[in-house]
Amino acid sequence: MDLLAAMRSFRRVVELQSFSKAAEELGQSNASISKQIRQLEARLGTVLIVRTTRRMSLSENGRSYFAECCRLLDELDHLERTTSGEAGEINGRLRINAPLSFGLTVLAPMLARFMMHHPKLKVDMTLDDHLLDVVSEGFDVSIRVRATLTDSSLIAKRMGDVEQFVCAAPAYLSASGTPTVVGDLKDHHCLAYRLADQPGSWVLEGPDGATTIDLPARFVADNSLMLCEMIQSGIGIGVLPSFIAKPLLDNGKLLRILPQHKLARRSIFAVYPTNRLLLPKVKLFTEFLAGELRQAGF
Repeated sequence: MDLLAAMRSFRRVVELQSFSKAAEELGQSNASISKQIRQLEARLGTVLIVRTTRRMSLSENGRSYFAECCRLLDELDHLERTTSGEAGEINGRLRINAPLSFGLTVLAPMLARFMMHHPKLKVDMTLDDHLLDVVSEGFDVSIRVRATLTDSSLIAKRMGDVEQFVCAAPAYLSASGTPTVVGDLKDHHCLAYRLADQPGSWVLEGPDGATTIDLPARFVADNSLMLCEMIQSGIGIGVLPSFIAKPLLDNGKLLRILPQHKLARRSIFAVYPTNRLLLPKVKLFTEFLAGELRQAGF
């Protein structure tokens, strides 16, 4: 068995979540890929991939082996590039995870520019507002927009801040009135973001200090773009991140409510496992993104 070839096959099967897609990309047959994985499991004396008729998943040993497998293969690729004089040009595959709304509205054009600067690089992007496990999912870097981070086993680089605005459509305010104090919100339809730190309440910092208001929401969503559509439609009042709200506030499609009160800022973090720290593709991407975000005013 060619151990390195088997490790590369295992990595692509996990990353693509498919034996057939990995076989197609690597120019091999499904049978050949399956045989390599079986031989790798026999060599290690453990099951790495749990297969059912509908899906595949990593075993506990498979998750830890996958993380180390990626680290070793990336270090080997880096060694080969350095030895062959290609250290200045990055290639290979960069696996990124980011929130859906942030990815579509902010990250996409920045990522396109980064890829144009590095034509040999392939990017595998996963957009999900839920917090995914960076290590077990095999991501090189995860972009997170959070108030705080709790996983101390990961390296986090703060790259900017995002404001949050309480907003409503002019049509809704015309029909229901405009809140002038925080307590007025209890008489309105409020729309909530399910994945917020406190999804059932808003903490508003005003001239007289912080006020926490519990809001039985009429509509709840786990995506800010969906929430924005409902706010624009006049369903109620909601909180939106600045990268979604500002263009709509500027053109009058939304109006800011209680502007004298502020919600806590959220920070943009680039998060990555320690074994990705020295990879040129991760270093260059995070540095590039930090510069782009600064230019964009984050």
